[in-house]
Amino acid sequence: MKFKSKARNRGFTLIEMVVVISLIAILLSIALPMYNQSIIRARETTLRQNLATLNKVIDQYTLDKQKAPQSLEDLVSAGYLKQIPYDITGNRDSWVLEQEDSLKSIDQTQPGIVGVHSGSDQTASDGTAYSSW
Repeated sequence: MKFKSKARNRGFTLIEMVVVISLIAILLSIALPMYNQSIIRARETTLRQNLATLNKVIDQYTLDKQKAPQSLEDLVSAGYLKQIPYDITGNRDSWVLEQEDSLKSIDQTQPGIVGVHSGSDQTASDGTAYSSW
């Protein structure tokens, strides 16, 4: 009695597997740099928004209270902010505070903050330093 099997082994050859893995590697090599750039752009956009918000709130505080805030915590305690936003470094305490000139201040006895800048020493995607924003 002869036993003849008509069923073939169903599977992938080594060549087929190498081709599929190569295609996946090529697609990943294209997608990952684009993904990384989008992450960097999102972080930079968040930094710009945080800087604009902080500087606007400092101006509002100064006009309302007739004196500049002494620290960023003054903005939180006065209800202008819920919390101090994160810098691009990922910390809340790395902001560089721009101090007011005592001769130009509204309340010359207590000069305060007139603006903030990022405390990062890194360079942005447009070539400028984050600390110059």
